[in-house]
Amino acid sequence: MTDRWARAEERYRQREADRRYRRDDRAWGGQNSRDTRGKTNRVVGREQDDWDDYEDDTTVIPRYTDDMDPPEPAPRPRADSERPPRKRVGRREAARHEDDEPEEGSRRSRSAQRGKRSRAASRKAQERKRRRRTMWLFAGVFVLLFAGAAVFAGMKLIEKLGPPEDFAGPVGPLVVVQVHDGDTSQQIAASMKEKGIVASTGAFIEAAVRNTNMNSVQPGFYAIPSRSPAVQAVSALTGKQARVGNLVIPEGRLLHDQFEVGSGRRTDGIYRMMAEASCIGTGTNQKCATYEELQAAGSSVDLAALGVPAWAVQGVQNCPDRTRQLEGLIAAGTLDFDPSGTPEQMLRQVVTASAKAYESTGLLQSGGETKLTPYQTLIAASLVEREAKPQDMGKVARVIVNRLRVPQMLQFDSTVNYALDRTEVQTTDADRAQETPWNTYAMSGLPATPIAAPSLNALRAMENPEPGDWLYFVTVDKQGTTLFTDDYNQHQRYIRQAQASGILDSGR
Repeated sequence: MTDRWARAEERYRQREADRRYRRDDRAWGGQNSRDTRGKTNRVVGREQDDWDDYEDDTTVIPRYTDDMDPPEPAPRPRADSERPPRKRVGRREAARHEDDEPEEGSRRSRSAQRGKRSRAASRKAQERKRRRRTMWLFAGVFVLLFAGAAVFAGMKLIEKLGPPEDFAGPVGPLVVVQVHDGDTSQQIAASMKEKGIVASTGAFIEAAVRNTNMNSVQPGFYAIPSRSPAVQAVSALTGKQARVGNLVIPEGRLLHDQFEVGSGRRTDGIYRMMAEASCIGTGTNQKCATYEELQAAGSSVDLAALGVPAWAVQGVQNCPDRTRQLEGLIAAGTLDFDPSGTPEQMLRQVVTASAKAYESTGLLQSGGETKLTPYQTLIAASLVEREAKPQDMGKVARVIVNRLRVPQMLQFDSTVNYALDRTEVQTTDADRAQETPWNTYAMSGLPATPIAAPSLNALRAMENPEPGDWLYFVTVDKQGTTLFTDDYNQHQRYIRQAQASGILDSGR
């Protein structure tokens, strides 16, 4: 009976193994053990014989007690499409596979999981490494910036706490520096430092604050030794010797020197005055532009380089004497130029400044009533300057306009004297008979160029002449009394009055 139970249990386990490891009949070469309707077909061969050896009572299911292992639950049957082809094995090998396969699958799964975890851990480690490198890089940059800021702040603090940098001497060569109109001490200090005169703006400002004469510094050019201690630089700037290139031109002055008849006294022309104002230094180290150098530069045909304004170019080009072509274009008054430049550059500065001064009076808009161009107005203004006292300029301007309209020769003695080596108020018949581009006794109309540096008052008078019918005027005494009339006979009587006062006496 025990033997029978053992065989029954063996058959039970075999059936369970068949269900778990269903055989693919194609791999066995036989028929399927089950048809599509789930019915069991009898397998021929050895297995058929094994089952026939048992009696009917083997169909009895053995009963298990607590000390016996319970049967394992049957797995869910899989469809034929899900069943992988299996190699045919024996019963014992199938039973062994039943116990070994879960363990091997578990090992493969654990190995795959460990591989995945290893790759993920490697990626995370690399990411952490990159983050650490980036963090160290940013930390390094921050440290450098912080250190730079600390050094800069320290230098500024030291500069504030300590005295500003200053030269101790000895001083170097003279340097020309410009003070512009409206410059503050800070701006002057910046110019001084840029030119190498002082070591720092702070040192100059400290010295300037302690010097009350700084308030009297005028716009212009100053020659100050380079590498000067700040106190000495301020003292030089406020002194009387440092200013250079300062030109004060009297009204009616000509470009060239003039000499009086009889006394031979010389009246310096503008070129000579500029030469004296151009000197820098003293003694053997003094440097100046000469009269001849300035006259040669003023004769240049490059009018743009000389600063000739556009409204005067045509008149200057028509000048019959190149040495006189800039006559009248340098205005009376105070002018400043940089004496460290070339003679041509010096002339350009004064001509440009003069043109701006002329244009400020409304010169470019004048001529509506007088019918004169700006350059013709400047010529006529130079005649007014040489012929009239300030209080009579408007009337003399009207005489010029009226005579040009008639037309009638101007016949001004000032135009005769302009071309003479020796001049006087009363000209001779011989002087008036000389034909020159400027002698209005020998020609009609205006002279070829201005005959002097007109003042702004003379220019304004010519732009807006005083209303009147006057055609004649004459100065009748040494006090400058001038009488005007539109009647020629009356004019002759005024001339006799002037002769009686001695004002028209000739020195020849």
